[in-house]
Amino acid sequence: MARGLATMSESDDDLRLVRRAAEGDAAAAGEALVRHRARLRRMVDARLDRRVRGRVDPSDVLQDGFADALARLPGYLADPKLPLFLWLRLVVGERLAKVHRDHLGAQARDAGREVSLYRGPMPAASSAALAAHLLGKETSPTQAAVRAERLVRLQEALNALDPLDREVLSLRHFEELTHAEAARVLDIQEAAAAKRYVRALKRLKDVLSAL
Repeated sequence: MARGLATMSESDDDLRLVRRAAEGDAAAAGEALVRHRARLRRMVDARLDRRVRGRVDPSDVLQDGFADALARLPGYLADPKLPLFLWLRLVVGERLAKVHRDHLGAQARDAGREVSLYRGPMPAASSAALAAHLLGKETSPTQAAVRAERLVRLQEALNALDPLDREVLSLRHFEELTHAEAARVLDIQEAAAAKRYVRALKRLKDVLSAL
């Protein structure tokens, strides 16, 4: 078995699937992808540029990302440096970055008044997307008008946060990563990730309470 696998912080189910896949079990490889589909879909929804929506279905991005992962799986199994989910997230994120390049070209980093949450190895969610997610949905015309005003104020509060703090919020709220997973993605200590999250959340709660 590949060296380093036993040291990865993963669920027992992931470890069993990876071991079976490494032994040639194709069904295990497929199962490994499916069990993380919902979390990966949240990542794509969070980071798919608003200018691309309507042209590209998030499900298609995820499906293409899964195809990439299956093609690259032997290399991963030979030397699994990342937990399975974080590796899948990276592969799907790279596919998402390609979609942005194909559809936006030089405009891929120009989102107008929106502020990127973090300039990492994959497309960032925007402050507008995170603000909309945090506020939820309103249905009536009156509620929609109030929500629009709140959305602007919350987005301004997000824009004022440190980029790393915004990304921690995105990872924890959009993608529902644990503190340990978020820390691994950002290459910081888990305690630092937790501290940034609490600090950013408090600032946003102060803004929301005033709305």
